[in-house]
Order: sequence, then structure tokens, then C-alpha cells
Amino acid sequence: MTKLTDYVTVTEAARILGCSPNTARKWGERGDIPMRRNPANGYRLFRRDDLDSFLNDIAKPVSRAKKKPK
Repeated sequence: MTKLTDYVTVTEAARILGCSPNTARKWGERGDIPMRRNPANGYRLFRRDDLDSFLNDIAKPVSRAKKKPK
């Protein structure tokens, strides 16, 4: 069972991700990071594990396409 302490607010998520709160909201709305809503007040909540996974995914090096010989 997931505990409330497993979740962080938009402001805390932005601090962890190193972005602005508006960017964290946008990523959550786009589905880049799974976002949930608090049923009592509707606030956005992010799971710490989801934030860690997102950071690990974006930290991977981008593979470069091989150049075609001329």
C-alpha cells in the first residue's frame, strides 16, 4: 500500500527535478511524469519513485545517428 509520504507536491517535485513548478505541472499534464490528484483537495501529487525514474531516463546518453559516407 502506498503511503502519503511516498508523494510530493508540485513545489517539492520541481525542486527535485531542478525545474520550475510550472514545468513540473506541464510534464505531469502531458504524461511525461505520472501525476495523481489528491481526492480531498484536487492538488497534484507526484510519487518520489516516478521522479527518480524520470531523472534516470533523461540522464541516459542520446545515441547519435551514424553519418552516411559521401
